[in-house]
Amino acid sequence: MKILMVLTSHDKLGDTGKKTGFWLEEFAAPYYVFKDAGAEVTLASPKGGQPPLDPTSDADDAQTEATKRFKSDETAQDELADTVTLSSVDADGFDAIFYPGGHGPLWDLSEDADSIKLIETFASSDRPVGAVCHAPAVFKHPKGADGKLLVSGKTVTGFTNSEEEAAGLTDVVPFLVEDMLKANGATYEKGADWASFVVTDGKLVTGQNPASSEEAAQKLLAML
Repeated sequence: MKILMVLTSHDKLGDTGKKTGFWLEEFAAPYYVFKDAGAEVTLASPKGGQPPLDPTSDADDAQTEATKRFKSDETAQDELADTVTLSSVDADGFDAIFYPGGHGPLWDLSEDADSIKLIETFASSDRPVGAVCHAPAVFKHPKGADGKLLVSGKTVTGFTNSEEEAAGLTDVVPFLVEDMLKANGATYEKGADWASFVVTDGKLVTGQNPASSEEAAQKLLAML
């Protein structure tokens, strides 16, 4: 099993002067779900190299077993520091693609031409595509083989408007994940705020929030 994980390269939280990036739990939990199952994991990002970590996800109250494991795993840290450039990735080499969230993807991966092409390639060849929390932002532009937006008519989830409001960033983000998915014709479902909630529709796997990361990865893995 070869799984491609795509992380953001964007580190600015709008005009707030604060930093953002990927959310540690949303990377670490799926990474170990895949690794422990014997999968070969390749990490990529638009700019390559070390992706920016959202400092909030590194706070003491955001730590989980997976993040603690990552912090003591030098091999994983070295892999993360050396992500390949997204434009260099050939979809043919992978069985599935997975996007960890954090606010970063709202700005870069949602508009990234290489990411859009990869998602369309995986979807058209019936390979699993997964995204958690803010990462369903990557479904803003990809289309299916029928020419319609990929999520049109699909049942999906992603970070809720109420969770964004609780984070205090409704007026900072370029768009709300929930609103965008609905506008793109998806059937949007959600569970309780901050609790694990994962939706699968065909080979499309979406998770609502950081707590959904591990379950989303497990459901993607089950498709391989």
